[in-house]
Amino acid sequence: MKAVRSLFVTLLLLLLCAPTALAADGRFVDYRVDGQTFEGYLISPAPGAPLVLLVHDWDGLTDYEVKRAGMLAELGYAVFAIDMFGKGIRPSATKEKKRLTGALYRDRARMRRLLEGAIDAARSQGLNLGNAVVMGYCFGGAVVLELARSGADFKGFVSFHGGLAIPEGQDYSRTRGSVLVFHGSADKVVSMAQFAAMAEDLEKHGIRHEMTTYGGAPHAFSVFGSNRYREDADRKSWRRFVAYLQETLNP
Repeated sequence: MKAVRSLFVTLLLLLLCAPTALAADGRFVDYRVDGQTFEGYLISPAPGAPLVLLVHDWDGLTDYEVKRAGMLAELGYAVFAIDMFGKGIRPSATKEKKRLTGALYRDRARMRRLLEGAIDAARSQGLNLGNAVVMGYCFGGAVVLELARSGADFKGFVSFHGGLAIPEGQDYSRTRGSVLVFHGSADKVVSMAQFAAMAEDLEKHGIRHEMTTYGGAPHAFSVFGSNRYREDADRKSWRRFVAYLQETLNP
């Protein structure tokens, strides 16, 4: 009996001293904007956790964004993934992807309304919008930079291989948080000239920013499983992004 009691105490001490994994269960959240239903994705390890708002690529909110959200939740961040297309709209054909993204590029006012509606949805879930960074991939990166130019009050705006062109009549003069950009110098979709023009505008308006290029990395270099995926650029950009979150958000 004494040996059994000793073993029990030893096991209990091991459990108490072992590092504890953050528990977080993700779920989809319906919300409405302009009379249309959208479906975001929410995952949070703890109430009041620092927040990352995530905007999807041009194929909609898919398993890719869910996976990235889970990676962030494991690090202690709440994530609300925004839906820019509508519930159930997850295009697979290039023509449909171009149609959906093109419509929003042409109607920046609607793009901003959809972002505002998603932010309201995140707020209704009790998420900590006062301690938040917004990030996005490809199309989502362009959307995040649109939000930055709108003057939205967030601590940071992050683009992974996103569109960098500044629309006519816009600039970064109203941007309130810092800006972080990851770009592949082998990107054939977004040019280095656009990268440079954005840097110049950020500098002109005194916006804190950091912009990194990765040699040999094409457009969409962080998309797992695609022929454009570049492990080195993905690993380095993710590591810098995590450090940026630690520097920018309160724990």
